[in-house]
Amino acid sequence: MTTDTDGTTPQDREHHELRLVLLLLTVVVGLCITAAAIYVARMHPALAEPLAVGAAVLSAHAGVAGVIGRALRR
Repeated sequence: MTTDTDGTTPQDREHHELRLVLLLLTVVVGLCITAAAIYVARMHPALAEPLAVGAAVLSAHAGVAGVIGRALRR
């Protein structure tokens, strides 16, 4: 008879796998968005500065959302 020594239930494993899939999907979508922004900036140099400003604003929003999310979890 074998015993499970890691202490996780099958439901926890399923949630862990789901989180991993969502994380990988998020990474792929982020890379696709980055590739599209680089392509547009190289093909249309006039749009490079607005794209940089937009990226900076989105990064700031993501940082603020992360801080708020972390604060709400505590």
